[in-house]
Amino acid sequence: MANFTSVSTDYGVVDLIINSSSKAEYILLLAHGAGAGMTHPFMEQVAEAFSESIFTVVRFNFAYTQNGKKLPDSPAKAHHVIERVYGFALKNLPDLPIILSGKSYGARMSSQFTALNNPSIFGLIFFGFPLHAMGKPSIDRADHLKEISKPMLFLQGSRDKLAQLDLMKDVAAKLPLAKLHVIENADHSFNIPKKSIINNLSVFQVFVNEAVTWITQNTSLNYSV
Repeated sequence: MANFTSVSTDYGVVDLIINSSSKAEYILLLAHGAGAGMTHPFMEQVAEAFSESIFTVVRFNFAYTQNGKKLPDSPAKAHHVIERVYGFALKNLPDLPIILSGKSYGARMSSQFTALNNPSIFGLIFFGFPLHAMGKPSIDRADHLKEISKPMLFLQGSRDKLAQLDLMKDVAAKLPLAKLHVIENADHSFNIPKKSIINNLSVFQVFVNEAVTWITQNTSLNYSV
């Protein structure tokens, strides 16, 4: 069941949607991508799939989306909103380990926030980390990831034009706490050709399965939360 609420920020009130799980063992804070808000079908499907497992999911709008603007917020504004949502979770939700996550822009803003603030979280899950601009392969956007001391799970499509696969593999390989899972034939939006074994519906279950496996692999290590 989804519950609607809001949180105050320096840039106005932003809305939140909480998909609670009766089996919750973790809180997943889910930030949206640059071109769509928290009610985009991808965000809804991720929230529904994860909340059927061991995650209570908190979706939220960035300030620009809340205010009906198309141009994404500056990193400083985005980080501030993430900080307020994180604070809301600490104060109002069950005392469970928190995982920051996001789609594309939301993934990058969450990782930057973590690198700068070192919040007390279990780790981060990235749905299509935007490693570079389209047609401009680079790994500069990954520089800050080495500052993160928490486990990271990268869920990437093999046809993602914002993350050339060989570069993404190289980035992940150099991060001791990172795991990369590649969804074959998926693009940046995780759209998959109908002929593929994994289709657009089952990809969300793959996300959940990989997240649970990743958690299991890391809970034996001492990442205090």
